[in-house]
Amino acid sequence: MLSKYSLFLFPLFLTACGPAAVSADADSQPQTGDMATEESASTRNGEWTELMPDGNLDAWHSYGQDEVGDAWKVDEDGAIYLDTSNKGEHGVVGGGDLTTDETYSNYELELEWKIGDCGNSGIIYNVNEEGEQGASYMTGPEMQIVDNACHPDAKIVKHRAGDLYDLQTGEPENVKPAGEWNSVRLVVTDGRVEQWQNGERVVSYANNGPEWDAMIADSKFKDWGSFGSYTSGKIALQDHGDPVWFRNVRIRELSGK
Repeated sequence: MLSKYSLFLFPLFLTACGPAAVSADADSQPQTGDMATEESASTRNGEWTELMPDGNLDAWHSYGQDEVGDAWKVDEDGAIYLDTSNKGEHGVVGGGDLTTDETYSNYELELEWKIGDCGNSGIIYNVNEEGEQGASYMTGPEMQIVDNACHPDAKIVKHRAGDLYDLQTGEPENVKPAGEWNSVRLVVTDGRVEQWQNGERVVSYANNGPEWDAMIADSKFKDWGSFGSYTSGKIALQDHGDPVWFRNVRIRELSGK
């Protein structure tokens, strides 16, 4: 049982220790930066939806078509890959950019990819199929997929794996060699985009406003009409005519920052 003397000292003890205790707790909290950004995004509301469950492509079609081209196949491990044995003048016969049926805004996308030797592909987002655009890359920005070791495109700044293609260089350069799996996390909102590769944020940018307009004006897309004007849209996995694999593709809605 507390004595009257103890009861008298107890509030004084709290007063003396309170600020220090709060300070200690504050010091133990995560600081701002990449890891804080990753954590905040991962705790937002929204249930994950698998977009390729067990290699099922019912949620996809080839860009501008009604169904998935038959060059997109499932390997023995359940990964989706592009069979390039029958190449045409532009990409693969029966290929085309693998495009989601649904349109997304304010979302988090996760997937894994690997590329064949000296290969090239990409993850294109905020894609629009309406209007006169002839390809997905004419409408939305691209997170580059490429073999940095030997594909000619990788010699160009802003064209390496993880880059915001022709718009922003990704840092650090952390891509794995051809034939090995790379993880991607893409956070897209009406206002900002983050591209993550192999656990590190490599690109972050505002996807509307003066800075975004200036980036486009200083790129190959400057005369491409409506390119980059959408902050929502479909997601496309590019048929660049080279072998590429995708697996563990999932998406969830973000409730806000």
